[in-house]
Amino acid sequence: MTQDGNVGKTELADAARIRYLTKENAEFAETPGHLLAVKTDGEEHSPVYVHCSFPHTNRRVYLSIRTADNKEIGMIRNLDDFPPETAALLERQMAIRYFTPEITKVVAVKEEFGYSYWEAETTAGLCRFTVRNGGGNVKFAAENRLLITDVDGNRFVIPRLDQLSEKEYRMVEMRL
Repeated sequence: MTQDGNVGKTELADAARIRYLTKENAEFAETPGHLLAVKTDGEEHSPVYVHCSFPHTNRRVYLSIRTADNKEIGMIRNLDDFPPETAALLERQMAIRYFTPEITKVVAVKEEFGYSYWEAETTAGLCRFTVRNGGGNVKFAAENRLLITDVDGNRFVIPRLDQLSEKEYRMVEMRL
């Protein structure tokens, strides 16, 4: 509590200050182990990780750069503000972190004992995975975009529900 009787105003104000990283104040590099490092204010942080504010709709804006212990170093407003080589490096790191194959065809979905067993053609090939029913494991990531999380934490996306065949849509609709 502060002297004037207010609780946490100073802490909240400090927490709300966002440090924006720009091409002028941050230099990104790939480590020999193919991780990401950043140098800012004369201090190097390695490894660092990119956290997207909108990982399923826009991976180019509001990117949080954090240490391994989840301490935020700063925020990138837009990747377009960085040189193409730096943007490509950050995009490669995000592709690894947010690996989410797109489902191009739902082959089969069977349900048994509180789980659904999926077989789908994806951008990463034919996949078979198990999803626990309920608990938001099949949910909308945008109006027409479906995000599916399997029991191992792997994520799959159906980018356009309206482009599924009627048969595919019926199999998926039962899991919503």
